[in-house]
Amino acid sequence: MDLLSIKDPSFLKNLSTKELESLSKDIRTFLIEKLSTTGGHIGPNLGVVELTIALHKCFDSPKDKLIWDVGHQSYVHKILTGRACQFDTLRKYKGLCGFPKMIESEHDVWETGHSSTSLSAAMGMAVARNLKGEKSHIVPIIGDGALTGGMALEALNHIGHEKEKMIVILNDNEMSIAPNVGAIHNVLGRLRTAGKYNKAKDELELLLKKIPAVGNQLVGTAERIKDTFKYMLVPGMFFEELGFTYLGPVDGHNYEDLLENLAYAKKYDGPVLLHVLTKKGKGYRPAENDKIGTWHGTGPYKTETGDFVKSGNTAPAWSSLVSETVRRVAREDKRVVAITPAMPVGSKLEGFAKEFPDRMFDVGIAEQHAATFAAGLATQKMKPFLAIYSTFLQRAYDQVVHDICRQNLNVFIGIDRAGLVGADGETHQGVFDIAFLRNLPNLVLMMPKDENEGQHLVHTALKYDDGPIALRFPRGNGLGVPMDKELKDIPIGSWEELRDGEDAAILTFGTTIPMALEAAELLEKQGTSVKVINCRFLKPLDLPMLTKILERKMPILTIEEAVLQGGFGSFIIETVNELGYHDTRIDRIGIPDKFIEHGNVNELLEEINLTTKAVVDKVTKLARQKEKRA
Repeated sequence: MDLLSIKDPSFLKNLSTKELESLSKDIRTFLIEKLSTTGGHIGPNLGVVELTIALHKCFDSPKDKLIWDVGHQSYVHKILTGRACQFDTLRKYKGLCGFPKMIESEHDVWETGHSSTSLSAAMGMAVARNLKGEKSHIVPIIGDGALTGGMALEALNHIGHEKEKMIVILNDNEMSIAPNVGAIHNVLGRLRTAGKYNKAKDELELLLKKIPAVGNQLVGTAERIKDTFKYMLVPGMFFEELGFTYLGPVDGHNYEDLLENLAYAKKYDGPVLLHVLTKKGKGYRPAENDKIGTWHGTGPYKTETGDFVKSGNTAPAWSSLVSETVRRVAREDKRVVAITPAMPVGSKLEGFAKEFPDRMFDVGIAEQHAATFAAGLATQKMKPFLAIYSTFLQRAYDQVVHDICRQNLNVFIGIDRAGLVGADGETHQGVFDIAFLRNLPNLVLMMPKDENEGQHLVHTALKYDDGPIALRFPRGNGLGVPMDKELKDIPIGSWEELRDGEDAAILTFGTTIPMALEAAELLEKQGTSVKVINCRFLKPLDLPMLTKILERKMPILTIEEAVLQGGFGSFIIETVNELGYHDTRIDRIGIPDKFIEHGNVNELLEEINLTTKAVVDKVTKLARQKEKRA
């Protein structure tokens, strides 16, 4: 079938099972080919081809609301809703988003890049539907990994209590990004092997209804027989006890099975959970054989072999540099424990887990629990390393405030993917953490200029015993600088002068240091002497060094690959004001007050004017103002 000609899903209504199977093959071939060039979330989407087609055949989107939890599994949905022609631009600047996007299509009714939100959103939509007197189906699709998130369990509790009419699709492939863990995962494992029971249950109920109602005793006995039968067929009856009618498990790659059970689910008036078994990476052997999550999301690859296209950068990946340094320190310090909320592969903790299996904890998609779990460890004099992406740390903010910082506990937070991350877009850009962390009492916040300084700051963090400490580091690879053999402590709150100057000072850190140095070189040629400071400690500030700059009446430019509101530059302005240097000219460059969409990082930096040219222009203007005042 010509996928590029698809305008909306209505064509599916008249297709036979054989035609649906042919369409599935075409979509898989299309995805494997397109994503080999653009990269993207290949594994999750190959696993939901039949499920997505069946949903669009059975329901009438957008009247019926299909809500994708963790929207990286929405590529097939995008194809069926008329966006196949845009797949060459997937995750590229100004191109097709890798997640549901309302401005792209009326069929995208919920935007999500973080897991476990679909059920709460579905409850809101269901209540709105009822209050407005409308008739439609609300269908959230949530994975077994996302179901470990506390928010999803809160929503299940509410939906079951209210008996709200909706059909929850549990897409169970036994993996989220990495293999799933936890007691709920084990419950689902028992359900997978229990076999179907809904038809047998209904047949028993019909039989019981035919028994003459000779007194209340017989009726009560019949109900107890029915309940006993249910418990025998499905161990635990987890979802039924929450108030759901449980259907399944269903083969998620068998159209007859899917369509029959979806039709069955539509008949119920209350909440239904349809348990669908799928295989992540279905139809592409390298992705099917993936046991650790490598094919969850990838860059470009060779379709014939599945070999990934190498970037050519031989410098260590930041995630690996940090986790391996933690591992190195852990060999000497038995108190060091690593924690990840379902990201052992992304955080490069496989080596730590192999060497120290008893000190490695993957808690599932449960960022809040991960943070407070780390706090609990710290109360017992352990040294927990919480490896978490900046975008996911947002989900554990209260725990960082209330449980870690307020109690001044020695938790080391490794903030991965800090700054712009590029192709994953606005839900994943790690640009808010400075603003929401630097106002917290007791917390030390750092970011290294390169991987050598990075290993020393990791060492510093694990040796620090005076409270919580966090290290930001970017996505991707380091700069390829020489690495010291011996680890050393870096004094807390100390900055580093990278270049001396007289006319202005640039205060920056991390990924924007090369930009600052390049601008300083250009300004030098124009006759402007600029001091460049590596502000590796974002909190506490190096007050002695800052005061020296202020005493020399130098204007200051701050640069940060993070939001300006409440960020590092704001901290400098506040501090300078508190120190009494009210005449100091300060300007800032950073992320403006908007969400930054997907695209190549350099393209995004250009769009928001976070460039070397902008630095040159700002410093030139500051230096001229200084001359006028003189």
